[in-house]
Amino acid sequence: MNADHSYLESVKKQFLYYKMLGEKAIDQLEPTQLFVSFNDDTNSIATIIKHISGNMLSRWTDFLTSDGEKEWRNRDTEFENDLQSKEEVLQVWNKGWNCLENALEGLKPEQLSDIIYIRNEGHTVIEAINRQLAHYPYHVGQIVFYAKQLKNSEWNSLSIPKNKSGNYNAEKFAKEKEIKNFTDDELKRLK
Repeated sequence: MNADHSYLESVKKQFLYYKMLGEKAIDQLEPTQLFVSFNDDTNSIATIIKHISGNMLSRWTDFLTSDGEKEWRNRDTEFENDLQSKEEVLQVWNKGWNCLENALEGLKPEQLSDIIYIRNEGHTVIEAINRQLAHYPYHVGQIVFYAKQLKNSEWNSLSIPKNKSGNYNAEKFAKEKEIKNFTDDELKRLK
């Protein structure tokens, strides 16, 4: 497997990992908690999801052939919450992720050095992917943090639980060395 193919497989796994983290956080909440905003300067989880999805649809639709900031996108309205139910929130969430996944599935390793544009700024395909691989986990982290704040009962940890790092490391170091993506075990654990 060449490096470009390995890169594409790695980013697909990483995006899936962050998608699952967001979903596992959302699953721990009551539906009404998705719409809670602590003050005028914070966004609810539903609003964050609306923004992520809007970004994904804009960036990944016609990824190789049109600017990633689509004329039809109205970013400002992504921060106006008009979603009414958890089902609507999840539909918006899945629409964005499906768009991203379809675009990544269509990429070929030899296209990674092609130039695409976001707001008329040229990026290699790798740079554009990396840009989004930083942006979406940033917002998923907000969702997870917010969900922990809103949770009314015990939080089911999505990473190494508090005071369990020693056990986690002992399990990892008890295994033979191997080359694999860190998400391989994490995706199994989250399922």
